[in-house]
Amino acid sequence: MSLLLRNALLLDVNTGDYLEADLRCVEGRIAEIGTALPVPDDVRVLDVAGAPVLPGLIDAHVHVTAATADLDSIPSASPNYVAAHSARIMSGMLDRGFTTVRDAAGADFGLCDAQAEGLLRGPRLLFCGRALSQTGGHGDARSRGTRVRDDHPCCAGLSRIADGVDAVRTAARDELRKGAHHLKVMASGGVASPTDRIDSTQYSMDELRAVVEEAEAANRYVAAHAYTARAVNRALQAGIRSIEHGNLLDDESVRLLVEHDAFLVPTLVTYWALKQEGPQHGLSASNHRKVDEVLDAGLAALERAVRGGVRTVYGSDLLGGMHRHQNEEFRIRCEVQKPLEVIRSATTTAAELLRLEGEIGVLRPEARADLVVLRGDPLTDIGFLATPENIGYVVQDGIVVTDNGL
Repeated sequence: MSLLLRNALLLDVNTGDYLEADLRCVEGRIAEIGTALPVPDDVRVLDVAGAPVLPGLIDAHVHVTAATADLDSIPSASPNYVAAHSARIMSGMLDRGFTTVRDAAGADFGLCDAQAEGLLRGPRLLFCGRALSQTGGHGDARSRGTRVRDDHPCCAGLSRIADGVDAVRTAARDELRKGAHHLKVMASGGVASPTDRIDSTQYSMDELRAVVEEAEAANRYVAAHAYTARAVNRALQAGIRSIEHGNLLDDESVRLLVEHDAFLVPTLVTYWALKQEGPQHGLSASNHRKVDEVLDAGLAALERAVRGGVRTVYGSDLLGGMHRHQNEEFRIRCEVQKPLEVIRSATTTAAELLRLEGEIGVLRPEARADLVVLRGDPLTDIGFLATPENIGYVVQDGIVVTDNGL
């Protein structure tokens, strides 16, 4: 069945202008935009009565398998149990207006295929498989007293350990073999890992370059978890395309991001949520103490990056029961950015990062018919995006998947 949106205010994300028009979807694509469009047979008509309509949102840093903030417990859980949680998490993301997400470690081809085939309800899923981590790095969840790590492929988990150039090449090739849309490396310490320091750098330059070479050979790219300026700058010098977090970057980081035409994906909401709720969702006391090291610096880093002309992309990075705060990132970023700039980070700029320009993140003929209908104008009040209750309809591939009315 086709869909016709009548009397819509269509947001042109590039200009910030609204167009009063109808929009017709056919076979999952936007077929036509105009006024008083005719209604062919077998077309559902949805009169939105002048409501703002945005492209479907894109979250470029999610963990759909992270049913808990206790990441160390995930590998010991049944993959079927984790998949059931993932289905619930992904369904919630769709209701919050996110029609495409990029998983930053944990999801695999099974979840991607299940969503594409309609076996589970959720956003279109781009995945990296497991992130690559050095021993004792951000992806090594072992405590100091634990010797053995089970990397068996049947187990769920967010990361795999690989040390040395040959090992990281093998791991990268293996994730690409399984269909990864991108690769991810842990290039610095992190909050939710037990034995590393946030200010540490991880992987040698030769190891980082080896992963980049393997990705480029497969026409893919590499994202890097990195907090400090030293870690960010090393990653960019190695050819990494996407910096995740970057809370402690400096002016040289900004220069390198622009010079290398790379992207920054801040994830400010996760620190806000971890500070308030992390322990009740499984974050250990020692990891909770790490949050303060990056919490306050995040907004300052974003402001520095925006001022320097860096392309920023929307990311949330939430874990466990904190996924429900996904849209709060809009409100937090608007402390230093204009609403339109933040909306671009979740639409057109995110599509550039994903190499899906013109396919998603825009309202134009031939693009995917992914739409979000709001109850008010987010350009004047970002709360209409930051509060999911203000979402009236979500359309994915031309089908109304969330119907809350207006």
